[in-house]
Formats: sequence, structure tokens, C-alpha cells
Amino acid sequence: MLSGRAGGIPKSRNGIAEAIRALRVVRKSAVKARTQTINQIRTLIVTAPSAVRDKLRGLSARELVDTLARSRPSGELNDPACAIRIALRRYQQLDEEIKDADKEIGPLVTQAAPKLVALPGVGPETAGQLLTSAGDNLDRLRSEASFAHLCGSAPVPAPSGRTHRHHLNRGGDRAANNALHTIVLVRMKYDQRTQEYVARRTAEGMAKKDIVRCLKRFVALEIYRHLPHVTHPTKPLPQTA
Repeated sequence: MLSGRAGGIPKSRNGIAEAIRALRVVRKSAVKARTQTINQIRTLIVTAPSAVRDKLRGLSARELVDTLARSRPSGELNDPACAIRIALRRYQQLDEEIKDADKEIGPLVTQAAPKLVALPGVGPETAGQLLTSAGDNLDRLRSEASFAHLCGSAPVPAPSGRTHRHHLNRGGDRAANNALHTIVLVRMKYDQRTQEYVARRTAEGMAKKDIVRCLKRFVALEIYRHLPHVTHPTKPLPQTA
């Protein structure tokens, strides 16, 4: 870049993808704070009196929140159960904030890329991340390969003698790569076409991590073709995933 030879085009950040990114930043912050709050509640339970601790120990996060929400502790702040309930209010407020963000992000994502959200295993959260990573000026992504590199799903050759293998690509946008990984896991569980591909590749002796890597590349190719305003010529999709 310093020499002036770099030809990359930056994201414009002036359209709906930027609006989605801004809302997702707020949602991500609320999710992180909610996780911290439930951890704080569990820490308070550990140091609470045995009557409170025995009642709440071993509950899942949702069971714990529901149990505390139904409890009726005294209004005295010196009561540990009352103090824990105050911490619970913070958790519930963040939970509502996340739900509100989802209500705002979902329609925006559907408006921006309805065909993308309609793909198997793709929801508003993963689609929102992929749109954010791609940006508003999608013409800067000149091919499917460039989008795969952006998402860190392009294979990295690692031959050894007569063995031809590929390493996991640890470059690119890791949040976009995580979105692809989530889509692959959902398809492996619910999509018959993907399940048949996994069974075939497993029978051929391929390790699960290598199968996931291949699926992420196929999903990146499919995602690229359903991004809005992509006008580049494309080849037919492989009938594998």
C-alpha cells in the first residue's frame, strides 16, 4: 500500500450494510454484557447462604433466570437473594435490548438480501455478518474467489511429497468465517444434501475438519451468488453441498 501498487478498494460504508453493522455492534455489546451479568449472578450464588445456594446450584442459565424471576425475596438489601434479584434485573434489561436489536436487524437484512436469508442454514445473524463483511460497494469483490479470501475460506495448498493437502486458512475476516462455520454446522444437522455429502466424503476417508473446510468454501461460493447487486459472471454451482 505504501508503494502505491495495492489495488484494493475499501468499503464505502454509506448504505444499508453499514446500518446493519452499526446495529450489530450494539447487539454484540449487549450480548457480551449479558454473558458477564449471568457470570456475576453465578458468582453471587457461590457466596450466598446455603439456603439460596442449594436452591439455585446446577441450574442452566435459562432455568436460573426463570427461577430468580419467579422468586419473591424480601425488600431488604442485606438479603442476598434480594441482591441477586437486583443483578437479575440487569440481565433482563440486556435480554430485552438484544431482542429489540434483533427486531431491527432482521427486517433490514431481509430488505438488503432476501435471497441470501432464504438459503438453508442462513439466518438474520449470519446474513447480517456476511453483508457487513462484504460492505455496500460489492463491485469491489471481483470474483467468488475474492469473497472466499475475504471470509478466510479459500484453501491454502500444503503439499508434502506426493500428498496434496490444504491447510486451514486463518486469514480474512474471522467474523465472516465464523458465520460460514455456523451455516455449515446447521446444514450438517438439518440439510439432507449436505448430510449426503458428509457421508460420502467420510466414506472416502476424509477427516471431519477437512470436510467442514470444503463445505465452508462451497457455502462461500453460494453466498457470493446471492449477495445483492452482484453482476459478475459466475460458473454453475457444484452439486456437492
